[in-house]
Amino acid sequence: MTVRAHPAGPRHGEILSPHGTPQAPTGPEALHELDPAVWPLSASRPDAPPLAARSVVVAGVDVRDLVAEHGSPLYVLDEADFRARARAFHDAFADEELPADVFYAGKAFLSVRVARWVAEEGLGLDVCTGGELLTAARAGFPMARVAFHGNNKSVDELDLALEHGVGRFVVDSFEEVARLAAAAQDRGVVADVLVRVTVGVEAHTHEFIATAHEDQKFGLSLATGAAQEAVRRVVALPSLRLVGLHSHIGSQIFDAAGFDVAAHRMVELAVRLRDEEGVAIEELDLGGGMGIAYTAGDDPMAPDEMAALLRGIVRRECAAAGLAVPRLAVEPGRAIVGPSMVTVYTVGTVKPVDLGGGQVRVYVSVDGGMSDNIRTALYDADYTVRLVSRVSDAEPVLSRVVGRHCESGDVVVRDCWLPGDLAPGDLIAVAATGAYCRAMASNYNQVPRPPVVSVRDGRSSVVLRRETPDDLLALDTDA
Repeated sequence: MTVRAHPAGPRHGEILSPHGTPQAPTGPEALHELDPAVWPLSASRPDAPPLAARSVVVAGVDVRDLVAEHGSPLYVLDEADFRARARAFHDAFADEELPADVFYAGKAFLSVRVARWVAEEGLGLDVCTGGELLTAARAGFPMARVAFHGNNKSVDELDLALEHGVGRFVVDSFEEVARLAAAAQDRGVVADVLVRVTVGVEAHTHEFIATAHEDQKFGLSLATGAAQEAVRRVVALPSLRLVGLHSHIGSQIFDAAGFDVAAHRMVELAVRLRDEEGVAIEELDLGGGMGIAYTAGDDPMAPDEMAALLRGIVRRECAAAGLAVPRLAVEPGRAIVGPSMVTVYTVGTVKPVDLGGGQVRVYVSVDGGMSDNIRTALYDADYTVRLVSRVSDAEPVLSRVVGRHCESGDVVVRDCWLPGDLAPGDLIAVAATGAYCRAMASNYNQVPRPPVVSVRDGRSSVVLRRETPDDLLALDTDA
């Protein structure tokens, strides 16, 4: 048996994280820079008196005012930034010769208001549970533009999706093919289906978020013939209509190499289906996984660059195989919402720890933690953090931002540099927390989840309100 991770995190207790300590800043001023590749486009430190304050402003709203009004911790979502990124994907893939559908991956972060933004920017929506589907329905999202994913959709969820007129079902198993066919037949409708194919490509990403190699729960294997058999079964059922193939190779991907191999294998399958089964593939969904910059060292591709590369790959592969080019689809989630949100915390305690050999690390405890951002504990994720309620001329100190939970692995930012005079009551912010932070948030230690507050044009409004102790106790039958 192989143990892949210590509960407290990889290499827990060592002085450096597996990624190494980030390079020390050249001076105190470097601790206040907001890299536009990492932070929301509207984030800034206005040069206004008193200069010692120079707190961070997002979309014209001071983070201190946000905390005063909405409390701490809180997620701050830049609406204009989100919309601009969604629009960039829409425009990049809106090619007259080879059009593509863009589905926002709701699992990254979804709310009724966000679903409305997605619809207004012309994107489709990728959901994977009944809860996400009902959120879209509450938003009035056009259901013909919804794709329903998931490796274990229940009969009730499939029936709910059919009731709402979901446009695409991405089937993930032989059992689901039979379930969906029966549910559709009972309603007297025909469901449009894509078969999710496990193409044997492992993206260069963390083991737990690489999803197209053989030994994992998603999809139907190309190598064993399961994908082709699933297509046969779909085609044989009158209540289902095969429209295409789907592949997803992983997350936080910075280059097109994995997509290149995946597209090649998907086109090979499409040729076999044409020649051996007489089946034409109308759509080819290459999934999501486009990466973002969590730190200054990350270098993701822009949407137009990614679109050009994917079109080129599919055109080339189809031309080589003598296959008509199918309609494309992609599913960005993180790449849209990730950089649009930051999490603001209040510092509670500051504790220097002598590591020996002249090494000191300062543990900065905040009023949130792994209940609002589990990614560091799960994936050893890196983040960028800044003091945002003021500026400081104190020298940088090696720090670790940790949460309030009763867990040694409750780490938010494993290794970073913060001002040496950081004190209780200061506000710090972690950038690029839009994807999978609020979506994966929990009530560990009975801690209510923070609110999501959107900001635009100098105003703020609550997207998701803060949970209260009463919310938690409402589920307790003995409370």
